[in-house]
Amino acid sequence: MLADLTIEIVRDEDHLALAAACQPGVGLCTIVQIEGSFSRRLGAQLAVLPDGSTVGDLADGCLESQLASNMKQCVERRVVRYGRGSSRIDFRLPCGGGLDILLDPEPDRGACRSAFAALQARRPARIALGGESHLPNRTYLPALKLVVLGEGPELEAVASLCSAMRIGVEVFSRNDLALGQAAQNVRYDPWTACLLLFHDHEWELALLEQAVASEAFYVGAQGGERARSDRTLALAARGVPEVQIARLTSPVGLTPACKSPRTLALSALSEIVGRFEQMRAVI
Repeated sequence: MLADLTIEIVRDEDHLALAAACQPGVGLCTIVQIEGSFSRRLGAQLAVLPDGSTVGDLADGCLESQLASNMKQCVERRVVRYGRGSSRIDFRLPCGGGLDILLDPEPDRGACRSAFAALQARRPARIALGGESHLPNRTYLPALKLVVLGEGPELEAVASLCSAMRIGVEVFSRNDLALGQAAQNVRYDPWTACLLLFHDHEWELALLEQAVASEAFYVGAQGGERARSDRTLALAARGVPEVQIARLTSPVGLTPACKSPRTLALSALSEIVGRFEQMRAVI
């Protein structure tokens, strides 16, 4: 594996808020109802530290200071309406919507620690929010991870973009692989995407066979329609079941026929993130 191109898995903002809430004295804010449009999803969270600072990203900065102030005055958990429909006339959301946010000055630390440990182990987790909430439970998925196998400048482009977006990525070049063999030390789970970026397609078959048989939620390979057809025939000849072959995405990305490594990286990663967000939308 290329150590300089391997980026540690970075938790998303809600994971960071959950981790902070494991510590004594930290309050936890959770969006439990949304009226109108808003830039965050139901269940988004923000941790408020004893000094009034915050961890997480709940409202692009337009609400955090208000939540920190309210949390200081909160002695028990309660749901507060912000924006449209609120009895408070001194605070409005820029988007014009309304939010119900559960303020919990003393979240269940044991439940938070158990949930966070599960996420670190790449398992989904859930904590109960209580009867005061319109959202009885908050479910978490492990962070998106990308496994990229291939050659050339596309590998570096994908790793660089993942770093900028704080997405965990493991990069394997031809030097890390053996021709005709599955990749070693690779673990695919339902929250991991696999992307193959080979110009020399003879390196792909064993790696694809391994990936399409795994739990990876996305398996994609660089190349056009002819490469896709050749792969399909070759995988079928190896005895790979049709249902597994159908999992393969090729060509990859939202933009067809990309002409530069960076464009390809952006196109492919956009597609992968979109698929991952669809998974999060149903929890």
